[in-house]
Amino acid sequence: MNKNPLLKLESLGQSIWIDFIRRGMISSGQLQRLIEEDGVRGVTSNPSIFEKAIAGSHDYDRAIEELALQGRGPEEIYDALTVKDVQMTADLLRPHYDRLQGRDGFVSLEVSPLLAHDAERTVEEARRLWQAIDRPNAFIKVPATREGLEAIRRLIGEGINVNVTLLFGLPRYREVAEAYLAGLELLAAKGKPLERIASVASFFLSRIDVLADPTLEGKIRAGGPEGKIASALLGRLAIASAKVAYRMYQSIFGTERFRRLAALGARPQRLLWASTSTKNPAYSDVKYIEPLIGPDTINTLPLETLEAYRDHGRPANRLAEGVEEALDALERLPGVGLSLSQLTQRLEDEGVAKFAEAFGKLMQTLRARPALAAGGAR
Repeated sequence: MNKNPLLKLESLGQSIWIDFIRRGMISSGQLQRLIEEDGVRGVTSNPSIFEKAIAGSHDYDRAIEELALQGRGPEEIYDALTVKDVQMTADLLRPHYDRLQGRDGFVSLEVSPLLAHDAERTVEEARRLWQAIDRPNAFIKVPATREGLEAIRRLIGEGINVNVTLLFGLPRYREVAEAYLAGLELLAAKGKPLERIASVASFFLSRIDVLADPTLEGKIRAGGPEGKIASALLGRLAIASAKVAYRMYQSIFGTERFRRLAALGARPQRLLWASTSTKNPAYSDVKYIEPLIGPDTINTLPLETLEAYRDHGRPANRLAEGVEEALDALERLPGVGLSLSQLTQRLEDEGVAKFAEAFGKLMQTLRARPALAAGGAR
């Protein structure tokens, strides 16, 4: 029998996480099987994921009713449900966290998307969630907005693990890494240990191509010089961004500044590839996995993408290949009237709005539950 391709990724230095969490997965043993059989070493969540899990299943009905009868409101119920799911998931991953001495085995919970542009309240919310989860192998997710940068620096400086989410642009990535390093320096100045502080920078990939491809396709149809450039760029921008980001990662965490922190036990802020399901049916269903396999990285997969890779993945270390071509592709964007900075800022704005919309939709769903609608909750 051929070895599971997902397990081969671990030997190449890449960790596989899943981009979904639901209580039924935990109670049924499905998540444990993914950990044991497919080498899953982490789990991420966000408001959209929890909206689908809670509103789209009956897994939480009894818990919601019990919490409502205790007088809990919709936001308190959401808080209780998500913290409990993260705690149970963290406990399943804890053996691997311990075995790997804190290098992997994490689960993430995001601060309220309504706070994406409020650094002070993001820090307060992150502290509260970190204390509520009370697990060393948890991440608090903070969006990579301008305001989020200050929150990241302060939270790392307090010893709180941070998953930086909704990251799209390369200049912003450099600022995220700077916030992490500054946070480590702040923690070191307090005389606190650095060896168990963890952070990941989560690049959202497929959405870049989803946004850019229609414009490129239009240029191709129009023909001419712009059409030729567009043809060479179609479907390539997300992977090109990721490859350039990895080169930046190698540079940032190869500096004397980081070496001083590493001497105190600090670890690099790993790159995590997110939004890796293929949205365009014309593309391979493992498009955002195969080219991005490399040491000290993470790929977080929806279940259907994980199953696809288990079936026909071809693991090989490819992340450092074709970086010059990737740089060239990004530099050619203005030739078709596109600005990567404008694209990525739009994606950040839309990402924050989508998470806020999912959160609001879930609050409405909870308010409509009979126990709450009958006045069982304040």
